[in-house]
Amino acid sequence: MGRVLVTGAAGCGTTTLGRALAQAADAPFLDADDFFWLPTDPPYRSRRTAADRYSLLTAELAQRPQAVVAGSLMGWGAELEDAFDLVVFLYLPTALRLARLRAREEARFGKADPEFLDWASQYDAGTAQGRSLALHRQWLAERKCRVLLLEGDMTTAARVQAVLQALA
Repeated sequence: MGRVLVTGAAGCGTTTLGRALAQAADAPFLDADDFFWLPTDPPYRSRRTAADRYSLLTAELAQRPQAVVAGSLMGWGAELEDAFDLVVFLYLPTALRLARLRAREEARFGKADPEFLDWASQYDAGTAQGRSLALHRQWLAERKCRVLLLEGDMTTAARVQAVLQALA
């Protein structure tokens, strides 16, 4: 299988697909958020430095010829960004992503952070800082490996099957 990166906007299912794909391929699963964010309570409050997250993930991947990574690695460094055999890009319409994010945040934290939802809602328009559809498309065009685009609301099983077929 090699190394696979599953990426896309917040709420499109990168973590869900990443975990399912790792299980189906009997490969380790790594979540980019675990490298991006320092462990805090509540979570997602303090970022690691760019150098630290690069070093941590690079060291982890050096030990794993097969792995599934979920999350965005844009701007983490070309060597790391090109360390994959396949990049899977998930895309869902904004309304569906926001509904999923709201439900996820409420289940995890008892409420959805309006600031986070506002940031996530701007992905398609590209008006918020960080990830946007235009930046993702540009980043994908620069990758040296194959890119698989999965658009629309598919089941996790269908997505896993599509990725496994692309890897075959």
